[in-house]
Amino acid sequence: MKKFLISLLTLFVVYPAIAEYNVMFGDKINSMTFYAAQSVGSGSLLKLIQPGIWDFNPQTFIMLQYSQPIKFFRLDSRLNLNVGQNFAYRSNSGLSFMGIGISVDTALLQYDGWYLGLGIGPFMRNFRDYWVESRLVFKEKFFIGKNISDNWHVELFTVHFSNGNFTPRNEGFNFAGLSVGYRF
Repeated sequence: MKKFLISLLTLFVVYPAIAEYNVMFGDKINSMTFYAAQSVGSGSLLKLIQPGIWDFNPQTFIMLQYSQPIKFFRLDSRLNLNVGQNFAYRSNSGLSFMGIGISVDTALLQYDGWYLGLGIGPFMRNFRDYWVESRLVFKEKFFIGKNISDNWHVELFTVHFSNGNFTPRNEGFNFAGLSVGYRF
């Protein structure tokens, strides 16, 4: 875990930020974003985009994300360092975890301060559980964002954590929520 953290920090120090306009940053080069989400149940990646199959579970996920702007195949993107905590309660108490990860979010469509995008990246958790057998999972995210000022943005998002069926038990975690970010 120590080598993983050192590698993450090195990536952010060595990787240069691009100081041109980016829909998720404007002309800023840093962003801190707070995410809060409710569990919409275990299951497949399809839950990211199909609210009709959501089943709300007693879990709350919060995450703090530091980001810098990048281009990914000429699309406005951001490179992220994520630290998150899932709080499971009542009968799902065995599903709590804390984790750290890196990810790339890319704005696929943008119009007048609005943007729609996808994100993906590895996430290392501190515990295995009975939904996902491994500590290493992948975080996939779908989001719709709006710039509300030069420094602030909000996003509606869904996120899925799973290990890509590397282990026999891989039900996955799914969340839907809201984020608020400050750019500087």
